[in-house]
Amino acid sequence: MAAPAFDPEGPFDPLVDLDGLWTPELADRYLPIPGMPPAKYECLDGKLITSPREGTANMFAVWQLGKRLETAAEQEGHHFYLTVNVLLDVQKWIEPDFVALRQPGHGRTWIPPDEVLLAGECVSPSSKSNDRVDKPEKCAEAGIPYFMRVAVNYQLRRVEIELLRLEDGKYRTHASSAQAEPFETDLPFPLSFDPAELLER
Repeated sequence: MAAPAFDPEGPFDPLVDLDGLWTPELADRYLPIPGMPPAKYECLDGKLITSPREGTANMFAVWQLGKRLETAAEQEGHHFYLTVNVLLDVQKWIEPDFVALRQPGHGRTWIPPDEVLLAGECVSPSSKSNDRVDKPEKCAEAGIPYFMRVAVNYQLRRVEIELLRLEDGKYRTHASSAQAEPFETDLPFPLSFDPAELLER
């Protein structure tokens, strides 16, 4: 890859000067951007995608769901993590809200997709299209067996959960639930709980 053509007379701005060139090596060097508020950094074809951190309703849901996923995953010999970098390609990575890995991360920053059993997102208003469409498509293309999507509507006191399973290269609904009924699945590990438990009190 050719080195970026920086203007020696102008100030270096990684968001501008590295646009279309981002790789894990450059991310390790320049991210997070000093002076910017905390953000999620993802990348598609070398272009950096930033989104603000979740609100309290989503963060609470991820935390509560994570406790249940961690126990269930460990019982099957898997390992649960929050917000790791899944490297889909040399210039493409995502940062799911949570993942179940086939083996421990051992302190690594970048996780290859073949080690990811399940990736999950709590749908954010600022990145609804990415969370509902783009990110599942990327995960399916990378061969990640399961994708879980959680949608929290705090005002309506409602939580919807959908677990997608990879079949013939595409995700299909394996289990789903609204708040009125329990969420249950046997794969990729047994889970059974009331979605209302994920609502911030």
